[in-house]
Amino acid sequence: MGVENTLGSDKAIRAGTPPRAVVIVHDVTDDAAVAEIGSVGDRLRHHGIDFTLVTSGSPPPSPRSLDLVVVMGSDRSAYDDTVSWLPSELAYLRAAVEAGTPVLGICFGGQLLARALGAAVRRAPRPELGWRSVTTAAPDLVPAGPWLEFHFDTFDVPPGAEEIAWTADAPQAFRSGPHLGVQFHPEITPASFEGWVRGWREQGLEPWLRGHGVDAAALRAEIATRADEARHRSDALFDAFWTSVRTTADSRRPRAK
Repeated sequence: MGVENTLGSDKAIRAGTPPRAVVIVHDVTDDAAVAEIGSVGDRLRHHGIDFTLVTSGSPPPSPRSLDLVVVMGSDRSAYDDTVSWLPSELAYLRAAVEAGTPVLGICFGGQLLARALGAAVRRAPRPELGWRSVTTAAPDLVPAGPWLEFHFDTFDVPPGAEEIAWTADAPQAFRSGPHLGVQFHPEITPASFEGWVRGWREQGLEPWLRGHGVDAAALRAEIATRADEARHRSDALFDAFWTSVRTTADSRRPRAK
C-alpha cells in the first residue's frame, strides 16, 4: 500500500499545478518509508513537489501522469529476477524512460535505472562501505563528496549515457537525457540510518556486516558528525537535477501564439 503526500493533477507541468512524483522504497513497511527517503524527501517538499510513497510490490501511478520518478535503495540485487517485485519495477522504469518521465535512481535505484537503459548490473569486485570522495566531471551536479557508499553490486554506464562521477572501484553517477543514476546515498540522515540498523537487526545481518568491516556504532557516529555537510551536498545535487528537469520541461512546453 502506498503512503500519499498531497497530490496535484495528472498533468502537473502542463496545467500549471504542483509537479507530481512517485518515490519507490524497498524492504521497509509504510511507517518506515518516510524516514527511509531522508533528505531527498525534505527536498521534494522544499520544491513543492507533491509525491506519493510506494513500497516495492505495490503499483505506482502511471509514469505518464508524473513529472518525476525516484527509486531508492534496497538490500536486494537489481539483477536478481527471482525477487518477486523486481520484474514489474524494471518494466515500470522502462515505461518511465519511454514516456520521457525523469528518473532519479539512488544506489539500487541507480542500478535498476542502468538496467532499464540497457546496461549490465552485477556483483562488484569489491564492496564500497563507508564515506568516500568521488572523481566528478560535473561538480555542479555531483559534488566530489564525500558521500556515503553502501553497496555490494555495481552497474555499467548505459549505452549513450554520460559517466559523470566514479571511484577507482566503480562508476558512481551517470546522466542519460533527463535521468540521473547515482551509486551512493545522498539521502542519508541520522534518522534514515536508524531505519537501516533496524532492518539489519530484523534480518540478522549484523554479524555478516561486521565480517565485512561494518561497525554500526562507528558509522552512526560519523553520519551524525557529517550530517550538516552531507545534507548540503544532497540538497545541491537534488536542486541541480531538478533545475535541469524543469528547464528541459519548459523548453518542450508549447508556446502560446
